[in-house]
This record gives sequence, C-alpha cells and structure tokens, in this order.
Amino acid sequence: MKKENQAYKIAPARRLSGVSEYYFSRKLKEVAQMNAEGKDVISLGVGSPDMPPSEETLKTLCEQAQDPAGHGYQPYIGIPELRQAFARWYRRWYQVELDPATEIQPLIGSKEGILHITLAFVNPGEQVLVPDPGYPTYTSLSTLLGAEIVTYNLREEKGWMPDFDELEAMDLSRVKLMWTNYPNMPTGANATPELYRKLVDFARRHNIVVVNDNPYSFILNEHPLSILSVPGAKECCIELNSLSKSHNMPGWRIGMVASNPQFIQWILKVKSNVDSGMYRAMQLAATTALEADRDWYEANNANYRSRRQLAGEIMRTLGCTYDEKQVGMFLWGKIPDSCADVEELTEKVLHQARVFLTPGFIFGDNGKRFVRISLCCKEEKLAEALRRIKEVIK
Repeated sequence: MKKENQAYKIAPARRLSGVSEYYFSRKLKEVAQMNAEGKDVISLGVGSPDMPPSEETLKTLCEQAQDPAGHGYQPYIGIPELRQAFARWYRRWYQVELDPATEIQPLIGSKEGILHITLAFVNPGEQVLVPDPGYPTYTSLSTLLGAEIVTYNLREEKGWMPDFDELEAMDLSRVKLMWTNYPNMPTGANATPELYRKLVDFARRHNIVVVNDNPYSFILNEHPLSILSVPGAKECCIELNSLSKSHNMPGWRIGMVASNPQFIQWILKVKSNVDSGMYRAMQLAATTALEADRDWYEANNANYRSRRQLAGEIMRTLGCTYDEKQVGMFLWGKIPDSCADVEELTEKVLHQARVFLTPGFIFGDNGKRFVRISLCCKEEKLAEALRRIKEVIK
C-alpha cells in the first residue's frame, strides 16, 4: 500500500523569522546552476583566497598528519605552540604584547568568534552597534541571538569612518557591543591610530565593548595596525584575527581572539560548550604559517596588486569610481548616476557577461550605490571578465 506524503505541523524557531539565508549561500547556488548549464560564470564575488599557503605550512601539515598520536581531541584553549605563535605574530607586526596563556583564544575561524562573543556579552533585548555598510554576519548572528541591532553610519564623505558626533548623540544606555572592522570590508578604508584611540575612548566612557574584526591588515597594506596597540585598549576592546585572508587559508578555519584574561575566559566558557579543539596537525601548520617573513607577504601582495589593476579597469568600464587608497582584497566602487539600481547592474553583468559581482546593498543601506569586486581570481580570469563586460557595457 502506497503511503501518502504527510504535511507535518512543524514550525521553525521564531528566531529564523528575523534573518534570511546568507546572500552568498543563495546567490552561489544560482551561479552553480548557471555553470551546470555550461555558462562558465567568472566569480568575482566572494573573498576566498585562491593562492596556497606557504610551502613550509603545507610541509608541516603533511608531516604532522603522519603522527599516530595526533588525531585525538585537542585542548579547547588551543595548543601552547599556536597560542605562542599568535603572541609572537602580534609582537612582531602589531607591536602588541599578549600573554599567550591568558589573552589569546584560538578559534575555528573568526566567524565563530562573532557568535561566541555575542553569546558571552549580550543578553536578549540588549543592543549591539553594527556598521552600515558592514559584514552581514554582525547583524544576522546578533538577530538570531535576540539582540537589538542599532546601525551606525559609515559614509563615503567621512572616509568610511564612524561619525563620533552621531554616535554621541545616540541613546547608548542599552548598548553592550560595538562591531568595527578595519581595514574595512567592504569599503577598503584603512585604520588609523587616531581612529583606534577614539574608539577606545568611546568604549571606556560609555562602558561598551568594542570588537575590532581585523582579518585584512596584511592585504595591500604596508602598515598593519591593531586596536590593542592603544594603551588601555585591552580593558574594553576585543580583537578578532584570522589566517584565512592573511595566509591564504580560508578553508582551514583558523582564527583567534585577543583581549584581557577575563574577557577571554568568558568567551572560552561559551566556546567549550559549543565545539572542541582543532586538529593538532592544522594547529602546528598554522604555527608555521605565522612565522612567515616579510618577503612572503610581499610576494602575496604582488599578485593582488596586479589583479587590482585589472579590477580597476573593470570598474572604469562599468562607469564606476573608486578610491585609489583602498586596502584589502576587494575593490569598492560607486556606480554611475545613470544607473538606477546597483542590482540592475550586477544582474545584467551576471546574466549577459556571465560575471558575478557583489552588489553593495547586501552590506547595508549606505552600500546601495556601490559594487564590490573580489581580487581572489587569477589574472587571466579577470582579463576575461573585463573582455566580457566590455562587450555588454557599450
């Protein structure tokens, strides 16, 4: 006897009503379908480095993977070798002293750190300051966890920096966290010592924890900065960092969070109840990656620099304008006045030129007139994308 399908009366948790599927998750399925139809889409959307880590990093991984004793569970706090390597990295490149035993917590990518930090600091109904434009995960995870989102403006005329006069005029009495991200994604605006000093002062006066997300400081940027270099910053600030962008290891999911021992302990309390430690061979390979010398970073950036020139040509072909001082692995451009809507432009480029670009509206209202190009694509593909777009944009 054939059993009929039943409509189960199961409803999802109410928290899902406040968020939608991540834009790239949804859009990349469309791109995959186009590729399955033989349309050969060139993706300039996602910032996933396409170059490999250093040879020494890969050698360490392969060697350590042969250790028969290295496949068990690892400490929640990460192995000492990795915590010490992160501390040396911060001392060498950011001039920041961190205690590897108490002020550093390795993460399975810094994205999970956004979740852990929000769980550790924000009660349902409390407020979180999120930049507009900004990384969509700051908003979506805060919403899933019951926090109230309060956006603060980053504007082109202000160099994509927070407007502290606007911030001071807000009711900040229920704000627990403020998310910042410099070098900024998506705009490419770079951090300055003055910005970080203002953020630390703002955090201390308003009893807010500033969380600086800092994964892009080694990409096309000669002077990496950390908010923790400001005296007293550890008392009120947390910094996330990652090997995904800086060392071409996005799929490895290795990041870290740094702050004062109390903040780190609260974050660990959440993390230890959510996941286990990372595979030991990967942690040791990450330790090797963090020892890279200046020549390795410069060789990596030489590739990005060449790609950036082609991305600039694509922007000009689209009629977009952009700031030459941008850093990071994207190019952020303003669409021409003749273009009514950014998605109209990106959809035309996707379906007629078969090139996927990111519309800026996904990062917030202040991104509605902008488009983002990823530099994580080989030069020959970027050149082909340029040729296709030139055929479509007359």
